[in-house]
Amino acid sequence: MASNQDKDNFFYPHYPYRGEVKPENVLFNANLQEFAQEVSYICNLETAGKIKPEQAYLKIKNLWTKLRLSKDELKIGDNLFNQEFDDDNEDDDDET
Repeated sequence: MASNQDKDNFFYPHYPYRGEVKPENVLFNANLQEFAQEVSYICNLETAGKIKPEQAYLKIKNLWTKLRLSKDELKIGDNLFNQEFDDDNEDDDDET
Protein backbone atom coordinates (compact mmCIF):
# COMPACT_ATOMS: atom_id res chain seq x y z
CA MET A 1 0.00 0.00 0.00
CA ALA A 2 1.31 3.44 -0.92
CA SER A 3 2.17 5.92 1.81
CA ASN A 4 0.56 9.34 2.13
CA GLN A 5 3.85 10.92 1.02
CA ASP A 6 3.76 8.91 -2.22
CA LYS A 7 0.17 9.99 -2.85
CA ASP A 8 1.02 13.65 -2.17
CA ASN A 9 3.97 13.47 -4.55
CA PHE A 10 1.74 11.92 -7.22
CA PHE A 11 -1.15 14.36 -6.88
CA TYR A 12 0.90 17.47 -6.07
CA PRO A 13 4.25 17.15 -7.84
CA HIS A 14 6.78 19.88 -7.19
CA TYR A 15 9.96 20.20 -9.15
CA PRO A 16 13.22 21.76 -7.94
CA TYR A 17 13.79 25.41 -8.79
CA ARG A 18 16.68 25.92 -11.21
CA GLY A 19 16.71 29.69 -11.65
CA GLU A 20 18.47 32.44 -9.73
CA VAL A 21 18.18 31.35 -6.11
CA LYS A 22 16.62 34.20 -4.18
CA PRO A 23 13.85 33.74 -1.60
CA GLU A 24 11.30 35.69 -3.64
CA ASN A 25 12.06 33.68 -6.80
CA VAL A 26 11.73 30.35 -5.02
CA LEU A 27 8.46 31.42 -3.38
CA PHE A 28 7.03 32.70 -6.66
CA ASN A 29 8.03 29.44 -8.35
CA ALA A 30 6.09 27.50 -5.71
CA ASN A 31 3.07 29.78 -6.28
CA LEU A 32 3.38 29.30 -10.04
CA GLN A 33 3.49 25.50 -9.71
CA GLU A 34 0.42 25.59 -7.47
CA PHE A 35 -1.36 27.81 -10.02
CA ALA A 36 -0.55 25.40 -12.85
CA GLN A 37 -1.74 22.40 -10.83
CA GLU A 38 -5.06 24.03 -9.94
CA VAL A 39 -5.65 25.23 -13.51
CA SER A 40 -5.07 21.67 -14.67
CA TYR A 41 -7.69 20.37 -12.22
CA ILE A 42 -10.20 23.03 -13.30
CA CYS A 43 -9.64 22.25 -16.98
CA ASN A 44 -10.13 18.54 -16.34
CA LEU A 45 -13.34 19.18 -14.39
CA GLU A 46 -14.69 21.37 -17.18
CA THR A 47 -13.69 18.87 -19.86
CA ALA A 48 -15.47 16.08 -17.96
CA GLY A 49 -18.60 18.22 -17.69
CA LYS A 50 -18.40 18.48 -13.89
CA ILE A 51 -18.35 22.29 -13.92
CA LYS A 52 -19.63 24.82 -16.43
CA PRO A 53 -17.23 26.73 -18.71
CA GLU A 54 -18.22 30.01 -17.01
CA GLN A 55 -17.34 28.54 -13.60
CA ALA A 56 -14.00 27.30 -14.92
CA TYR A 57 -13.24 30.71 -16.40
CA LEU A 58 -14.04 32.54 -13.16
CA LYS A 59 -12.02 30.12 -11.05
CA ILE A 60 -8.99 30.46 -13.33
CA LYS A 61 -9.41 34.24 -13.43
CA ASN A 62 -9.37 34.34 -9.60
CA LEU A 63 -6.28 32.13 -9.48
CA TRP A 64 -4.57 34.40 -12.03
CA THR A 65 -5.37 37.48 -9.95
CA LYS A 66 -3.94 35.77 -6.87
CA LEU A 67 -0.76 34.82 -8.78
CA ARG A 68 -0.37 38.35 -10.17
CA LEU A 69 -0.71 39.82 -6.67
CA SER A 70 1.97 37.48 -5.37
CA LYS A 71 4.25 38.58 -8.24
CA ASP A 72 3.68 42.21 -7.38
CA GLU A 73 4.19 41.68 -3.64
CA LEU A 74 7.41 39.74 -4.23
CA LYS A 75 8.57 42.37 -6.76
CA ILE A 76 9.30 39.69 -9.36
CA GLY A 77 10.41 41.28 -12.62
CA ASP A 78 11.19 44.66 -11.09
CA ASN A 79 14.68 45.71 -12.05
CA LEU A 80 15.95 46.55 -8.60
CA PHE A 81 19.52 46.98 -9.86
CA ASN A 82 18.52 50.07 -11.86
CA GLN A 83 16.82 51.58 -8.81
CA GLU A 84 19.97 51.09 -6.72
CA PHE A 85 22.12 52.44 -9.55
CA ASP A 86 19.93 55.52 -9.89
CA ASP A 87 20.16 56.12 -6.12
CA ASP A 88 23.96 55.90 -6.35
CA ASN A 89 24.01 58.49 -9.15
CA GLU A 90 22.01 60.91 -7.04
CA ASP A 91 24.64 60.66 -4.29
CA ASP A 92 27.42 61.38 -6.79
CA ASP A 93 25.65 64.54 -7.93
CA ASP A 94 25.44 65.80 -4.35
CA GLU A 95 29.20 65.46 -3.83
CA THR A 96 30.17 67.77 -6.70
